[in-house]
Amino acid sequence: MKITDIRTTVVRGAGGQNWVYVHVDTDEGVSGLGEASLEGKVHAMRGAIEDLKRHLVGENPLAIEHHWQRLYRHAFWRGGVVLNTAISGVEQALWDIMGKALNVPVWQLFGGPTRQKIRAYANGPRGRTPEELAESALRIVADGFTAFKLAPTEAVDLVDSYRVVREADARLAAIRTAVGDDVDILLDAHGRLSPTMSIMLMDALKDYHIFLWEEPCLPENTDALAKVAQHAPPTIPLATGERLFTKFGFREICDRQLVAVVQPDLAHCGGIAEGRKIAAMAEANYIACAPHNPYSPVNTMASLHLDACIPNFLIQEWLWDAPAWRDEIVSPPVRVVDGYFDLPTGSGLGVTLNMDVAAAHPYEDADQPPLWHRDGSVADW
Repeated sequence: MKITDIRTTVVRGAGGQNWVYVHVDTDEGVSGLGEASLEGKVHAMRGAIEDLKRHLVGENPLAIEHHWQRLYRHAFWRGGVVLNTAISGVEQALWDIMGKALNVPVWQLFGGPTRQKIRAYANGPRGRTPEELAESALRIVADGFTAFKLAPTEAVDLVDSYRVVREADARLAAIRTAVGDDVDILLDAHGRLSPTMSIMLMDALKDYHIFLWEEPCLPENTDALAKVAQHAPPTIPLATGERLFTKFGFREICDRQLVAVVQPDLAHCGGIAEGRKIAAMAEANYIACAPHNPYSPVNTMASLHLDACIPNFLIQEWLWDAPAWRDEIVSPPVRVVDGYFDLPTGSGLGVTLNMDVAAAHPYEDADQPPLWHRDGSVADW
């Protein structure tokens, strides 16, 4: 079997996203599907995938680890979100091909399942006021979810007023009162907080039984994360990883045990096998793994195959308020029932892209919505 072509399909997805799909074709008629979505960087992604294509056409698609090493290491310039996202999308597609060629799901290729179903959490609720957030949270629970995630703040200065704490407390109080104590609330600081403000907010919100606190500070400075970890309430587990790439980006955080949960995104971290290496490194340090995933059902499926086969899996992100046609973009549709995904059962990733639905939602210019401080200066999103 030889690779004959690598193509991309771009679909205008949710929010500030275009979903970038990677198709790897072979001379035996077996094609693989992967996702390489990256907000605001569609043209860069398509160009990067074209660059990778030059090295892969004519090669054996089943030599996945060899290709990964070549694409990552022969680039000379290590890492970066564009290169790693391109590699991730291609890598997912290659595993899809191998699973189809052997007629088994991808998780079977990594040693088989470690669980019978996969717990999900909703990326939501949405709203600005405490009342809007509480109403949205109740809709999520009505959909069967037992956990959901939201950002507790909007833009926050490096040192901000107590207003930030008061507003976050009001939001959490309304949500917790609405859903009760048996629903897990995850908070995503989204790198918006300095270590000082993150510690202050965690102390103020610790009585709301937070399941985990994601990206308590920006990922560039590991010592800043160490400061947060040192002063965080022991009842709030820390999590990070959506903006880290490959095992090398997670090494120090795992070695120093700075978080309780790592969150590699399989569309960015290097793909499924690299995600498994990151999870294994975390496992050796008694750290759980909860893959990040605000993208389409294709990256969701790649994540589910990882979740199925690692022993330290915790919970899987799912974009709750995606457009209604999201369920039609792949066949069979990916669904959450009573707060859980079923294990994938088809060969490879187990889904095919519906090209008619994709064509109905072509590329449009899109970026993450900007976030500004009250004085008009740039805030971290």
